[in-house]
Amino acid sequence: MSNKDYDYDFDFDKYDNFYDTYETPAENDEDETPAKDCNGEKLKTGDTVQVNKDLKIKGMSKTLKRGTTVKGIRTIDDAEHVECRIGKSTVVLKTCFLKKV
Repeated sequence: MSNKDYDYDFDFDKYDNFYDTYETPAENDEDETPAKDCNGEKLKTGDTVQVNKDLKIKGMSKTLKRGTTVKGIRTIDDAEHVECRIGKSTVVLKTCFLKKV
């Protein structure tokens, strides 16, 4: 088989560089609004927070009492919510009910 056997109907001039189609992720995402606690302090992944109000958690019979300390939170895309582990379950808490310790 020679190259003449293949008929490519592809316009190579239209696509200059294959890698130009991919966007590189921004190294600093300072444009996004960071998660803030009830006092306005910025929260980041790994912080320790304290609950400032009794919270009933959906799907659990347990309530989080005021003053409960939660270690190792994870920030998510939404600035008003953080993810954390309580016991063996992962829950999402609103940042307005948390205070950075």
